[in-house]
Amino acid sequence: MKVTILGTGAYGLALSKILVENKNEVVMWTTFESEKNELLETKKSPKLKDFKLDDSVVITTDLEESIRNSKLIVIAIPTAFVTDVCKDLKKYIKSNQHICIASKGIEQGTCLFIHDMIKKQIKTKYIGAISGPSFAVDLVKGVPVGLAVASKSKRTLNIIREAFVNDHFKLIPTNDIIGIEVCGSVKNIIAIASGMIDGMGYPISTQALLITQSLHDIKAIIHALGGSKKTILSFAGFGDILLTCTSEKSRNYTFGKLIGSNASKEEIEQYKNNITVEGLYTLKSMHKLINNKKIKIPTINIIYDIVFKNEKIDKLIEYLMI
Repeated sequence: MKVTILGTGAYGLALSKILVENKNEVVMWTTFESEKNELLETKKSPKLKDFKLDDSVVITTDLEESIRNSKLIVIAIPTAFVTDVCKDLKKYIKSNQHICIASKGIEQGTCLFIHDMIKKQIKTKYIGAISGPSFAVDLVKGVPVGLAVASKSKRTLNIIREAFVNDHFKLIPTNDIIGIEVCGSVKNIIAIASGMIDGMGYPISTQALLITQSLHDIKAIIHALGGSKKTILSFAGFGDILLTCTSEKSRNYTFGKLIGSNASKEEIEQYKNNITVEGLYTLKSMHKLINNKKIKIPTINIIYDIVFKNEKIDKLIEYLMI
């Protein structure tokens, strides 16, 4: 089938490799002409080590052209840009085209998750999301990974699985798209906190304390927002939290470690300016969401206070020991 990936970030590029392996016709869209030219000329990207773009992949900056006759459209752009892209996408998308969310996060201001952001702009029932423990660098190597795929539409579930599933890429279906998006978003926040704990010099035993507490917190958020508490035990839940909160391959974890190790403000700002730390964007939105909904999740509030209000980092450890 023809599949379009919107976004040429590390994860989108890694997904292109899976799709090409499965004999799909792949088109990638970027809004940047310079990025398009670099990918076409070098077949490489500074965003993803050891990656080589397959010669069959088409790169374009023309959104209408990119989705023409595509059966599946994969959203792989930062959350902050999803609404604007969808405003343009609705001009061209057809009623029989399916959408797969590969991004994670919550929109600032509205506090909408990505599937709601899409539905606000595009009238479609064919929206799904994939989420789970899978770094882009690992997908490129072709190691065995497992993710959850969620949609209210069985047809969309089947199409996403047809496009992606192979002998090293596993997708377990569910209809709990709310739970999947909550897990995929909040784990980036917890990864920042886990990195802080590492930066402070505490061992993995203390990180395990945080992770275990966080599982209960995320389950409470899922339940409060109308999802299934069982989703916390899925690839998108425990699986992704375990991976992201214990590895320096995670940009969120690395950012948190800088804070925990008392790195200079200049070093922290430089990292933020050069690397997309999705958890920072999500932290602001999730903090607002849980307080608006009156959901009591002290962990989120404490991480917010440390990151944005310069509260002492010891506050996190003190809370975990209550």
